[in-house]
Amino acid sequence: MRPFAYLRATDARSAVTASRERPNAMYLGGGTNLVDLMRLGVALPETLVDVTRISSGTVEEGPDGALLIGAGVRNGDLAADPLVRRRHPMLAQAVLAGASGQIRNMATVGGNLLQRTRCSYFQDVSKPCNKRLPGTGCPAREGDHRNLAVLGHSGDCVATHPSDMAVALAALGAIVHVEGRGGPRTVPMPGLHRLPGTEPERDTVLEPDDLITLVEVPALPFATRSRYRKVRDRASFAFAVVSVAAALDVADGVVRDCRIALGGVAHAPWRAESAEAALRGSAATEASFAEAVDAELAQARPLPENGFKVPLARNVLIRTLVDLAEAS
Repeated sequence: MRPFAYLRATDARSAVTASRERPNAMYLGGGTNLVDLMRLGVALPETLVDVTRISSGTVEEGPDGALLIGAGVRNGDLAADPLVRRRHPMLAQAVLAGASGQIRNMATVGGNLLQRTRCSYFQDVSKPCNKRLPGTGCPAREGDHRNLAVLGHSGDCVATHPSDMAVALAALGAIVHVEGRGGPRTVPMPGLHRLPGTEPERDTVLEPDDLITLVEVPALPFATRSRYRKVRDRASFAFAVVSVAAALDVADGVVRDCRIALGGVAHAPWRAESAEAALRGSAATEASFAEAVDAELAQARPLPENGFKVPLARNVLIRTLVDLAEAS
């Protein structure tokens, strides 16, 4: 690991100022992803700005019923929070599915949203990678891509976003509060994470000095009936091959509203907007669910070795919707 300077910020503004004034500075929260990337030589910050003492570590209810989750909340605390478990079970389930207990107790909400891809070519500095070194190519397209993207990828990158929590937050329409050079602003989810296009090195729409301070989850009464389901290669800690976050509002056998997002299939958490539109006002039946899911997955462009993800995503999503409808 290369030498680096270390600063501890006292508030969000001083953190942003420190990042702006120092070349190649990065924010340090729990460090569960960043420190790994520094050891691999993928991330080479000259300065680490410690933000663990300034980001709120609480989950509170706002006056409008929204959940206000501080960026410094540890993932383990988020999953155990009574408000989260009662009102947004998919979020608690996603966090619990995301990592080992030791990592959850270190990792923060803000850092979880910003973790980098686990593509093996990105993590191996001896290999070319457009995400790590723009313009060098994407060997994954012809190489090992079994667990990479089938939706929204480009000729420059087929990596997938690794966060389970981000999939649930995308389904719930979370709002990310950011402190930046121009002051505070908000970024919606979906909208925080980018598809690769011709700039795969940019995972999000954030600027280099932007600091996540809070995640707001709007009130959504029917999210009490929600579920996160994850398929992985082994039962112990592993990243998603395919995951589903879904909430369903059914009355008199008809879908009044729904929220759906997919993980493990794209460069960003994939909000299934086509499926949602097809489901609203339709019968809450397996046949209707299958038709809506097929409309969403018609956009898929699998590579030679990961085509199995399309029927897998289809089956997992239909089963999840059926389970939610039966529990309504």
